[in-house]
Amino acid sequence: MTLDPAAAPLEVDPLLDDPQTRIIVCCGSGGVGKTTTAAALGVRAAERGRKVVVLTIDPARRLAQSMGIDSLDNTPRQVKGVEGSGELHAMMLDMKRTFDEIVEAHADPDRARAILDNPFYQSLSAGFAGTQEYMAMEKLGQLRARDEWDLIVVDTPPSRSALDFLDAPKRLGSFLDGKFIRLLMAPAKMGGRAGMKFLNVGMSMMTGTLGKLLGGQFLRDVQTFVAAMDTMFGGFRTRADATYRLLQAPGTAFLVVAAPERDALREAAYFVERLAAEGMPLAGLVLNRVHGSGAARLSAERARAAAENLEEGRIVDQGRGKDGVREAAAPAGSSPDAPEAPAASRKPDPSMSEPPSQPPSVNQLTAGLLRLHAERMQVLKREQRTRDRFTALHPEVPVAEVTALPGDVHDLAGLRTIGIRLAGEDPVPGTS
Repeated sequence: MTLDPAAAPLEVDPLLDDPQTRIIVCCGSGGVGKTTTAAALGVRAAERGRKVVVLTIDPARRLAQSMGIDSLDNTPRQVKGVEGSGELHAMMLDMKRTFDEIVEAHADPDRARAILDNPFYQSLSAGFAGTQEYMAMEKLGQLRARDEWDLIVVDTPPSRSALDFLDAPKRLGSFLDGKFIRLLMAPAKMGGRAGMKFLNVGMSMMTGTLGKLLGGQFLRDVQTFVAAMDTMFGGFRTRADATYRLLQAPGTAFLVVAAPERDALREAAYFVERLAAEGMPLAGLVLNRVHGSGAARLSAERARAAAENLEEGRIVDQGRGKDGVREAAAPAGSSPDAPEAPAASRKPDPSMSEPPSQPPSVNQLTAGLLRLHAERMQVLKREQRTRDRFTALHPEVPVAEVTALPGDVHDLAGLRTIGIRLAGEDPVPGTS
């Protein structure tokens, strides 16, 4: 039984052209081309007249290189060389700098300095689990609040799970609301002798144990951080909730990016289901790096059989083939039809210690190409089966297939080509 639900094609250009579309979130598992897809969407939208900013969280800095920018940082920078009437800006999330900006914006100077200098805060802002995803949400909220761009394209973090981007605000909120944090905040809230009494009586065992496990100085750093951040915890939760609602609102579109591989599409299917459960607007699936062939009508089985026939000599060239080469090599005055001299009567060439290696024959080269084609057709068949499984489970999800390029994308021209293929305008359909 062949599964071929023929999912509706994803129409990328109408999505980019719609002035109501203000945010596009590219999500998916790691290594499927989210960064390239986000950048290509930004280039295409800008060249169709929109003012776009692309926010990437990719530490490999491929986005900066492909856009001809020396470096990206926490400030949007305009990309030169964009054709058309629009503008393209790009930025890379600086997780710690974004956290610092939040502290500086929502605390008085003395309290902000105490927080920024706190060792526990420095560790938290640089590498706490979920901080990168949360700060990506914060930066998205900041960009949208400025209302400076027509369209914001977000490249989600290269996380172990594609769901981390959605879960980050809740995880950080759970951390800030956790019992451990509330216990550490209690003495500061009670203040004075009451606070000291509470600390001495109610927390002496806990702090003593934690001090042995974590170190007394570390525990004091945490308590100082919690006391300084107390008034800001509510703000974190409020902004996280606001950004979460922004992701659910009309004008936001999620694009799930996947490769035509079983694990990537399984993750994509899980994400599609999660987005539906959370009420988030899904625009469709981008199936990236799809292989193709210009000779798709020649099946793998037929190509392999033809290669075997050539290698076993069952396919005979009826023409003269390379007879002309042999004629040219024959001694002057000899007849091409004359029998070859016996090996014993031929004089060896003293200048050659061993016979030269012969180049592969036409039959050998043809057989090799046929086997390569058979392998390619097997890849295409496997990719199609994997895609069919996804579309059978989710026939309502529009799909855009992007054929693989022969090399890496490293400039605007390459991003422009990806954008053309995203829009279904592949200049050479079915090629790779």
